[in-house]
Amino acid sequence: MHTRLTPILTALCLALLLSGCWPDNPSSAKAPVAPAAPPPPEVEMVAAARKTLSLQQQVPGRLQAVRTAEVRARVEGIVEQVLFAEGSEVKAGAPLYRLDARALESQVKSAQAAVDSAIAERLLAKQTVDRANTLVNTKAISHQEFDQADARYKKAAADLLAAEAALGRARIDLEYTHVTAPIDGRVGRTLVTEGALVGQKEATRLTTIEQLDPIRVNFTLSSPEWFRLQRAIRQGGAQPIAQVAVQLLLDDDVPYSLTGHLLFTDMAVDPQTGSVALRAEFANPDRVLLPGQFVRVQIALATAEGVTVPQRAVQTSPQGQMVLMVDEHNKVTPRLIKTGGFSGQDWLVTEGVKAGEKVIVNGVQKARPGSVVTPKILDVTPPVGGAQEQSATTPATHIP
Repeated sequence: MHTRLTPILTALCLALLLSGCWPDNPSSAKAPVAPAAPPPPEVEMVAAARKTLSLQQQVPGRLQAVRTAEVRARVEGIVEQVLFAEGSEVKAGAPLYRLDARALESQVKSAQAAVDSAIAERLLAKQTVDRANTLVNTKAISHQEFDQADARYKKAAADLLAAEAALGRARIDLEYTHVTAPIDGRVGRTLVTEGALVGQKEATRLTTIEQLDPIRVNFTLSSPEWFRLQRAIRQGGAQPIAQVAVQLLLDDDVPYSLTGHLLFTDMAVDPQTGSVALRAEFANPDRVLLPGQFVRVQIALATAEGVTVPQRAVQTSPQGQMVLMVDEHNKVTPRLIKTGGFSGQDWLVTEGVKAGEKVIVNGVQKARPGSVVTPKILDVTPPVGGAQEQSATTPATHIP
């Protein structure tokens, strides 16, 4: 009997062990823990500040060299040598090209021979007229013969002058075989190479030299903008036109380091465009500015006091410009604003935001209207002794 119970007990023990390892009810297993919700995104905010601004007008402009010289061949010849490196700086009088001068050297020798012959003819005529003068006094010859001798002398003298002029022209043409720089500046690429025939029936263009320091910028102001500038000058809110500081913004929105000044203002309004042409001049020692380059020109119009917010805080919506703010429940709320131009890296706000109110500047992509965020206030207080007056760039449609 003991032998029969052994298998039964073994089976019972195995069943108990299995029941301890594998529960009968799968629902009794422990459920996985859900991950915790992420914290609200962090945004950085700054307070709108009231500042004294120098309002400016920003308009497109185009750079132009102070002087531009087109170097051309003045005589016909074959280019023997190009004597400059393209894109280099040259001084006035520096050699640029050398032309084949053999034909012109022959012309100079021929002209010199003509001069020598004319000198001999004049000398002979002078001796003849001197003898005729003595003979006519003694009535050995008639006055008619004397007059003929005198006329031959004057003709010989005139022929000598003509021969000397031809010699001078031949020498000048010979000098033109050595093409030199007419002005100081940067020489461009050469338009001809060695072996090219130039100057045949026309003054062939060889290269161009442009003076880049200083450099000028041409731009226009609409007639309303021009009259606003004049009114600001009369009211004392801007400098006299000859003392107005001009600044440039390059293609990458980086301001040019040097300040320019106005050179020229057209005293007539273009009837086709309704604008006034202006020109300013800038020092360009490092040749950063190049002729033909498009830039943006800033001119001071007047001074004013206003509220500013950073440019990166301002967004554009179908309803207009707006900024994002955070309410007392840390929820993002949009607010429409109106701007009156730029102030350095800030917008000048005319409506919608008061001084001291805080706007989101960093983390705007994560700050959706109505979402909860964690605000962080940035301290942008200027250092003690720092400049309080800033420049504001006012688009034409926003000039007060």
